[in-house]
Amino acid sequence: MLQAFAPLSIDMYLPAMPVMEKVFHTSAAAVQITMVTFLAGFAVGQSLYGPITDRFGRKPPLYASLLLFIASSAACALAPSIRVMSLFRLVQAIAACGGSVMSRAMVRDLFPPQELRRVFSMLVLVLGVSPVIAPLFGSYLLLWFGWQAAFVTQALVGTACLVGMHFRLPESLAHDARRPLQWDTIASAYAELFRDRTFVGASVVCGFSTAGAFAYITSAPFVFISLYKVPVEHFGWLFGSVAAGMVVASQINGRMSHRIPLWRVLRTANLVQLAAGILLLVTVLTGVGGLAGVFVGVFVYVSAQGFVFPNGSAIAMMRHGKIAGTASAMLGTNSFLIAAACVTFLGFLENPAVPMAIVIAGCAVASTLLNFLTLGPRLETAPQSA
Repeated sequence: MLQAFAPLSIDMYLPAMPVMEKVFHTSAAAVQITMVTFLAGFAVGQSLYGPITDRFGRKPPLYASLLLFIASSAACALAPSIRVMSLFRLVQAIAACGGSVMSRAMVRDLFPPQELRRVFSMLVLVLGVSPVIAPLFGSYLLLWFGWQAAFVTQALVGTACLVGMHFRLPESLAHDARRPLQWDTIASAYAELFRDRTFVGASVVCGFSTAGAFAYITSAPFVFISLYKVPVEHFGWLFGSVAAGMVVASQINGRMSHRIPLWRVLRTANLVQLAAGILLLVTVLTGVGGLAGVFVGVFVYVSAQGFVFPNGSAIAMMRHGKIAGTASAMLGTNSFLIAAACVTFLGFLENPAVPMAIVIAGCAVASTLLNFLTLGPRLETAPQSA
């Protein structure tokens, strides 16, 4: 549930974006800014939660983040303008990222390094199932109740998660493992991460790969609904089928032999994304294949993300068990800062498919290049600390 807050907050209102453009009398680019502010808030917020959760444990910060998520989701439903909506989305993201940081840190608390690939693949299952359900559910909420219904539903989900967390989720960080909340301690933890070339490499590779996926997510309503005239009620099925590819890939990844190195799987997935990104760009620029060609390109790219995220996260996290909260936060911050920067370039052209394809192809090039420069068999990916 905690891991699902980001995809629910992002994907549930996607079908409503073209409607919001008309309701608020604004442009597609202005509506997409609500996604940019969310990604920026999700990036910045994670860096704040890291040291806090390593000091106070996993559950106390969750109470604050869930209460803030409930309030900000309700505020989004009441937003009088697109600018106010963008501000509330920023706050909502800062609240939502608490669940992502804490859930990844709990995985590192509870499982040995050799199990991280399998467990992170299970988290990707959640990340993949949520985009299947959220836009489909959001499509019908839009048809039945209007665009505000998506945010009201998010507030209700946050309330249910708060109750469930209070009664069902135990604290995973032992008291003797907690670190003082002091500037020198925090600086030392972040310095340790930045000195680790493998951590930086894996997190940035994941970041650019994730940015390409978010370029698709942000552009999908305008590409499928506005450009290719896909009915709103069918958009959720089309969007969900792409996410289903990531679910299947992540489960294949979780069942792969431990004898296959993580870096090799990650590199292969990056190369597949590179091929898909180039194919998508050629398809969009030439017009060959139409909607089917665009769908194939994004399907292959997003499906490969089911291999990139769990392996990249495992490589980054397995070396830093003593500062799992800070490492989890830094991993998320890098990914979403890169995503926010890349998504900013969307919406500047009349044809929404062109900037989407350019950003996805560019992210695939950057992710693959950084993989070859920072990761590989000569770099230690075995755990250094328990």
